[in-house]
Amino acid sequence: LPGVSFCGWKAVKDRTKSLSENQEPKSGREYTMFHGTHLKNAEIIINEGFEPSIDGMLGPGVYVSRNIAKAKCYPHKTDKNDKVVFKLRVRAGKVKKIDCDNHPLQKTWHSNGYDCAWVPPKSNVSAIKSGREEDCVWDPKRISVVDVACCVDDAKRWELRRMIRSTLKTGGCSLCHLDDSDGHDVQPCWECQEDICPFQGKHMCKRKLRERDTV
Repeated sequence: LPGVSFCGWKAVKDRTKSLSENQEPKSGREYTMFHGTHLKNAEIIINEGFEPSIDGMLGPGVYVSRNIAKAKCYPHKTDKNDKVVFKLRVRAGKVKKIDCDNHPLQKTWHSNGYDCAWVPPKSNVSAIKSGREEDCVWDPKRISVVDVACCVDDAKRWELRRMIRSTLKTGGCSLCHLDDSDGHDVQPCWECQEDICPFQGKHMCKRKLRERDTV
């Protein structure tokens, strides 16, 4: 339109499209999930990432859940003072639903081209006594720790959060702080020439702001 000039953007998350635990995850999407672990493992996970389980109900991989109550149960037989629950950002990739015992791909989903296995809540999988949702992610690089969801020790919780913030600032794309392993199309803004990434939350063109302030 005449007289209208572009000066940046601000991304607004549509929370009406957030995924509940009984909704099937869509392949290629990114979701918030949780993982409970022993407090002694917390710093290693933040600094080095997750170590996949050798085996389990869904075979090898990192076990996570969109149900925080389920994550709080892990590790089993551990005092709550020795537990921590991480909030995660998970790039699901290609997802396979496993909703019954002896599913033909229950432990071979990855060798059949899937990145993540998903057990819906209240499924017919006898190993999940609680009936709560569960996921298994093959590649730990698809998982990023973004916060501490639960930790009884306040001092330790804030220390871990400080470590996570530091990791997020230094890892991935320097503009959006997301994993840039797939490559980001970073280009200069056509007005102020500042580097911009299409995934960053906002960009305010400094040149346009200066022009506005001088009018």
